[in-house]
Amino acid sequence: MGAPWPDEEAPEATTQTPDFDLQQRKKDHWVWQPVQSPSLPAVQDASWPKAELDYFILSKLEQNDLHPAEEAERAAILRRVYFDLIGLPPTPEQTATFLSDLSPGALRRLVDDLLESPQFGERWGRHWLDLVRYAESRGHEFDDDALNAYQYRDYVIRAFNADVPYDQLVREHIAGDLLTQPRLNSEDGFNESILGTGFWFLGEWVHSPVDIRKDEADRFDNMVDVMSKTFLGVTVSCARCHDHKFDAISTADYYSLTGFLQSSDYRQVRFESLEHNRRVAERLAKVDQAYRQRVAGLIRQHGGKLPEPVALPSVIADLLVMDYQTLPADQYMQDGFIFGDAPRRAGDAYLDVSESKPTIRVASHGSAISDPLWNGLQSLRETGMQNRSKLKKLPRSGRTLRTPTFELTGDRVLCRVRGEGHVVVCVDSHRLIAGPLHGETVQKIPGNATSVELNLARYLGHRLHLEFTPEIDKQLEVQWVIQGTAEQIKQAKANGASAFQTADTASVFDTVNVAAAGNGLGAKQELAEQLQQIAVAWADERELLRSQIMKPSHTAMAMMDGSGEDAAIFIRGNASKPGDIEPRHFLTAVAGEGPMEIKSGSGRLELAQQINDPSNPLTSRVIVNRIWHYLLGRGIVPTTDDFGVLGQRPTHPELLDHLATRFQHDGQSIKRMIRYIVLSRTYQMSSRVSPDAAQADPKNLLWHHRPPKRLEGEAIRDSLLALSGRLDKTMFGEPVPIQLTSFMDGRGRPKTSGPLDGNGRRSIYISVRRNFLSPFMLTFDTPVPFSTMGRRNVSNVPAQSLILMNDPFVVQQARRWAEQVMNDFPDTHDRIQWMYESAFARQPSAREIAVAQAYLASEHGDSELDAWADFAHALINTKEFIFLR
Repeated sequence: MGAPWPDEEAPEATTQTPDFDLQQRKKDHWVWQPVQSPSLPAVQDASWPKAELDYFILSKLEQNDLHPAEEAERAAILRRVYFDLIGLPPTPEQTATFLSDLSPGALRRLVDDLLESPQFGERWGRHWLDLVRYAESRGHEFDDDALNAYQYRDYVIRAFNADVPYDQLVREHIAGDLLTQPRLNSEDGFNESILGTGFWFLGEWVHSPVDIRKDEADRFDNMVDVMSKTFLGVTVSCARCHDHKFDAISTADYYSLTGFLQSSDYRQVRFESLEHNRRVAERLAKVDQAYRQRVAGLIRQHGGKLPEPVALPSVIADLLVMDYQTLPADQYMQDGFIFGDAPRRAGDAYLDVSESKPTIRVASHGSAISDPLWNGLQSLRETGMQNRSKLKKLPRSGRTLRTPTFELTGDRVLCRVRGEGHVVVCVDSHRLIAGPLHGETVQKIPGNATSVELNLARYLGHRLHLEFTPEIDKQLEVQWVIQGTAEQIKQAKANGASAFQTADTASVFDTVNVAAAGNGLGAKQELAEQLQQIAVAWADERELLRSQIMKPSHTAMAMMDGSGEDAAIFIRGNASKPGDIEPRHFLTAVAGEGPMEIKSGSGRLELAQQINDPSNPLTSRVIVNRIWHYLLGRGIVPTTDDFGVLGQRPTHPELLDHLATRFQHDGQSIKRMIRYIVLSRTYQMSSRVSPDAAQADPKNLLWHHRPPKRLEGEAIRDSLLALSGRLDKTMFGEPVPIQLTSFMDGRGRPKTSGPLDGNGRRSIYISVRRNFLSPFMLTFDTPVPFSTMGRRNVSNVPAQSLILMNDPFVVQQARRWAEQVMNDFPDTHDRIQWMYESAFARQPSAREIAVAQAYLASEHGDSELDAWADFAHALINTKEFIFLR
């Protein structure tokens, strides 16, 4: 009831909750309505607009008897454009060039040049990394490395520089591993598309969780949350425990999306060699198939008969999880190509080169077996100052066989194997195996083994699959997998001994020996010679293909398809209380009722298609609103990550739809949309506000002026490096270790502290460790990478002034800046002017020069350098240095 106020009647208690009517909610809220293509509104001052978008701004101002601010000074626009597009200040030379060019197309040419600058991708890539909670460590207790996360960062920078159409960018993030024609790197030809799927795995990971199913539910929740906010601008994760309290999103919608994740898997993909080796693998499959058919035809011609499958003993068949003799083709899964394009079936001929001469043999049973042709694959150095996972040391990238997913109903699993390697049990997609728990999920297969038994009693009722990896330069064969109680597995091993024989393949000469004997010695010898000729030719062709394999490759986190599964709805979000199964589908408010038609696998490709569908009102609105926000400081929808009922409504809904429509019709080019906005009158307005406008619209919701915008921490730091001449514009590569202070302590503290100036690299290349984030960046509101942060906080706190005054990095760069100006300019007046132009993209006033000269003439330390270093430091501490006018 609450606490009744003394002067009012006591409220009546109620237990009623409003009905969840998804269709009514969809009808009532603007964001679910189709994107319109509005006509340009009429305006009184037709001379003001420079771009069509200006009509929407001016029209609303005129309706409220307001006037837009005058155009900003060209120097202010110059600095604004440089920081907004590439995140760096213009040099005095660049400033002079632009200010002296008074031709009508000067700004347009400048914008085009900046959009083509390599630094554009670094600036806008950092915006994107905020959305996908980019970090290079897992957080939690020991802050283990997220191996090779930097490859995703580099992918994003390249994608923005290449102006990849946004629908393609979305497709690559959701299902880049499933594209039949992936986007290839323009220089090195490697698969770019698959790298986009790494964003799914940038979240926090817990090592050795006690409740492994809840841990998966929490990871899936973060993945759904980031995906839905980033691409759709709605808070789907609010429906984890119940139907959304405000938006047209049901709990069924939420769990339908987790099904796509449950049907997918994590890997470290050999992306540099992936497409090249795929082509080699396809040619190899055709060669092997052709020779298998040739051998089979020759054997039949001589009256021989190839072995046929032998039924497994009932003691094994009754416990069977999977058998590679009967496994459907679409369930044969591996990371890489070393296990061939399909299992080897009973009766298949194959080439054995382990002896002195190549020999053709035939298989007597079905199995998945690694091909020695692929020996020597090398994963180039994986980053990892600290990663305690037991999986990290195993040579798994591009060398792993994956079984279909199954539910564990017995406490023992037995695998029929031959060879040497490791088997990993992946339970509920848990990957960070470290510490005392879950060690039994990683087991070595010794070279003399014919089977491997796993005690998985603690995981009864869980979903799991097995992953097999051969040792380096060793061969590994897997025939079948069974599960049961300890007693059942014991009986299977005792009574099914014939299924564990070691010598279960024979030379093809032995196979046809009896049939050929009836034709006489000559026929038998002729057959042997023909088979040997085939063996030699087969070996030669395979050897040629071996020489074409690209063996070294960098790796990156990426997704791969698993067994297609629909997820259960967890009652009240409790992972230990599964309810009804919910078929995979997109949001009901967008795609309508009913499951999605999925051809095979996870269905993520179909999900990407529906996210990109022009009829989806969310995707295009969300991205153009983000672009507007980054350029003007506030989105048309201010809550950039939440377009729902709890978010703020658009101040200019027609303008939002105008931008979304233009974006769709203009090839979904982010660069062209940026260019369109930057060249508008709205973007170029002054930050000076008239008293009447300030009183009538104090929050500037109508955009009667361009509010000053504070630079982000990355832009401030990069500016300091640029001014001091220390900026190293080298792009890409492993992150520079963060410089640790004495206060940055605790478990997981990196063993190595990076240099104070980060080797001069731009901020986007400095390591982002969840538990050890840069104090400088945090002070200037760099987000903690937990979930999507499309709108950073913009605080104004004493710590910012204190860090600009006292931080050793700031002091260091101020002194280097002073050294540079003293070396380049002998005259005091020229030095002052050059420093003002460098810092503020404008010339100093006469008063500023006089004040500076007086300041420099006073006592500063022991040398002239100290005086100039203090002056440089003073300029850094001005508001103008960290704000755009």
